[in-house]
Amino acid sequence: MEASKGSGVARPAVRPRPRAAYCLAGLVALAALLHPAEIDAQSTGSLDRGTPLRIVAPATIAPLETGQARLEFEVSPIEALPPNSFVRIRGLPEAGSLSDGYAVALGVWAVPLRALASLKATLPQGLSGRAPLTVQLVSADGVVLAETTTLLTLDIAKPPAPPPPPQAAERAVAPPPPPVEAAPPRPRLSAEERQRAEKLVVQGDRYLESGNVAIARQFFQRAADAGLALGALRLAATFDPNELSRLGTQGVVPSPADARHWYERAKLLGAPEADERLARLTN
Repeated sequence: MEASKGSGVARPAVRPRPRAAYCLAGLVALAALLHPAEIDAQSTGSLDRGTPLRIVAPATIAPLETGQARLEFEVSPIEALPPNSFVRIRGLPEAGSLSDGYAVALGVWAVPLRALASLKATLPQGLSGRAPLTVQLVSADGVVLAETTTLLTLDIAKPPAPPPPPQAAERAVAPPPPPVEAAPPRPRLSAEERQRAEKLVVQGDRYLESGNVAIARQFFQRAADAGLALGALRLAATFDPNELSRLGTQGVVPSPADARHWYERAKLLGAPEADERLARLTN
């Protein structure tokens, strides 16, 4: 206790605050200025935690006169999507096809997420009615993460019949056929590009061994698009009925037309096995 001068009243002594306490308070204030987002996250938690995945489709989809229909599907939130997830579409007419992805069964297609921005369905002329489509967001291990439905209108007018051929006297002399263009040169891969493409094939082989043909095809096509002959050969095999039977793959509908297309691509890229596979496919 200390006595105040001139008053005689005793007052408690004020002890000076330790210098370390001022230093600690200064450090806390500096951390708040430099990393406000981290402090706020620790106090409030992540706003995105627990946000459910969604896939949205229009109620109905109508094709144009050309027979193509724009498939406007949207997945969200993008930042929460698991790696290698894809969209599976069920109910597409047997004669229809998509601008990207692969047919994994009759009327069932697997589409990579990168293709959703410009995905289109091509339908044959003369169909009528509506086809209910089930659109699913699927993880790489086959788990359905989100699902929605839509109706695809199939009413496409048949093309008009061609006019009757002109009389012989009225027929104009047909112009000579254009010269046959030479096949495009085989793309040459750099060592780094080849290494990346070969890694894609290895990843595709792993999914193929586990029976996930849809995902395996995505990796094989990326390798083939990069110019690797082995990627085109592997992709063709996933459509080849002979190869699917040899591999013992179950639940995958073969497509000889797609197999032929990718074998031709593999042959162009320099795969020596492509000719033999094409011959067996024909027989």
